[in-house]
Amino acid sequence: MRVMQLIDSLRLGGAERMAVNYANMLAPQIERSYLCTTRAEGDLREMLDTHVSYLFLKRKRTLDINALLRLSRYIKKEHIDCIHAHGSSYFIATLLKLSNPSLKLIWHNHLGASILISKKALYSLKICSYNFDTIIAVNDELLIWAEQHLNSQKVIYISNFVEFDNRQEIKRTPIGGIQGKRIVCLANLKNPKGHTFLLESFALVSQEVPEVTLHLIGEDYQDAYSNSLRVFIKENDLGEHIFIYGKVAQPESVLLQCDIGVLASSSEGLPMALLEYGRARLAVVVTDVGQCALVVKDYGTFVKYGNKKAFAKGIIDYLNDRIKYDQDKKAFHNHVKSAYSSGSILKQIVNLYSEVIG
Repeated sequence: MRVMQLIDSLRLGGAERMAVNYANMLAPQIERSYLCTTRAEGDLREMLDTHVSYLFLKRKRTLDINALLRLSRYIKKEHIDCIHAHGSSYFIATLLKLSNPSLKLIWHNHLGASILISKKALYSLKICSYNFDTIIAVNDELLIWAEQHLNSQKVIYISNFVEFDNRQEIKRTPIGGIQGKRIVCLANLKNPKGHTFLLESFALVSQEVPEVTLHLIGEDYQDAYSNSLRVFIKENDLGEHIFIYGKVAQPESVLLQCDIGVLASSSEGLPMALLEYGRARLAVVVTDVGQCALVVKDYGTFVKYGNKKAFAKGIIDYLNDRIKYDQDKKAFHNHVKSAYSSGSILKQIVNLYSEVIG
């Protein structure tokens, strides 16, 4: 079996990480594993296993006929059986399917915000979904949404995962703050990641625990969103307490030096950041959106989005109660390793490919 992961870029993001994770995981397990990025490369290119066959399509526009023809020829030449399209790459994947009817197409929906999709985008996705042999949803909410709004005959849930084995050595980058008082948020600076809500909650925490620091990892687009965060930081005199790193190719270099991982999103699928927190042995405080609460279970704290006092209290409790902190971070790490490692997903995805390809 020959399977290609299809993604629009290899910039640092959850869907992009999952495309790379799938390609790497499958390389020793199937006849040949491929990854194609259609529009842009990025930092995740360096994370791709050398045994994965890689193609950068250099697609310049939504309907790029030359790029489509190049990819179609490549698929025929390599005798690829199945395209596993991630996120927004479903459109070019659909065009490929139409020009190669025997090609099997799986669409992987990672984004919790899909349920808020515009009418125009939803119409396009609905039309394309007639060509999806299977839709993979990363949480129950998205599974139900796809069953109600899209036209694929099969929709299934498969969780995201992180790799615990065969990982590169992580070189720790020196960071600010003091051990035991560091909070980290791994999320690009954009909606719906809830950074304003997070900063408002953190301001309450800093009043109770003055030595606490917050470390923000994620691409900074230098737009109105990130500018508003800097204004808030300045107006609330938090400049010595909050560190903005921008994108970091190996987030673990920071995570491993922190104590509490937070996510303050208003919408999510199954965030990779949450699984990476577990791998790094962090206690977690997150909003109850998407699959977050089902992942965290009793091993962390989840609160309603917008409840600043509850979010702040969740963080303060871990900072002040080291017994609870130690118990929960260890339990969450073991839970993620057991339920969300590549070993727990591999058999499920290979069986799906076999079923779809026939």
